[in-house]
Amino acid sequence: MFPRPEEKEALPSLATVARPAGTLQPPRPRLVASLLSVRNWQQLGKFCVVGAIGYLINLAVYDALLHEGLHYLVAATCSFFVAVTSNYTWNRLWTFREHRGHLGIQGMRFFLVSLAALGANLLVLHLLIAYAGLGRLLAQAIAIVFVTPLNFVGNKLWSFRRRQL
Repeated sequence: MFPRPEEKEALPSLATVARPAGTLQPPRPRLVASLLSVRNWQQLGKFCVVGAIGYLINLAVYDALLHEGLHYLVAATCSFFVAVTSNYTWNRLWTFREHRGHLGIQGMRFFLVSLAALGANLLVLHLLIAYAGLGRLLAQAIAIVFVTPLNFVGNKLWSFRRRQL
């Protein structure tokens, strides 16, 4: 019923068989240090304040553009860029103040991260409206929340990363 091992095929040793399966490796020291860093939590708090302001700007502009008759995806794109301009300014001046790099390079990185977040936002927005049947404003509110972690991680690790000395 079961095939026999070939003569040349090595069987596992007793030491390999006796080792406990799925042993967890200890957490990485850098990850633990990052989670314990008060400065990182303060930075996340500032990012959330800036993001909340951007969130309100985004929804207000989006709603105004919808009332002007724009298609919801066009309105979402326009409102996103208005909010992103505000977010970049405040994140550069306040949240990541000590990580200010070259305006052009940092700005381009922020813009590219924002484009990725915009793409994810438009996809989620369309899915929520077309397939979940949500209203356009509620769907946008949910889509923004959904893509915020992508935006934070991209900006923290790339746009506003610490300069290598």
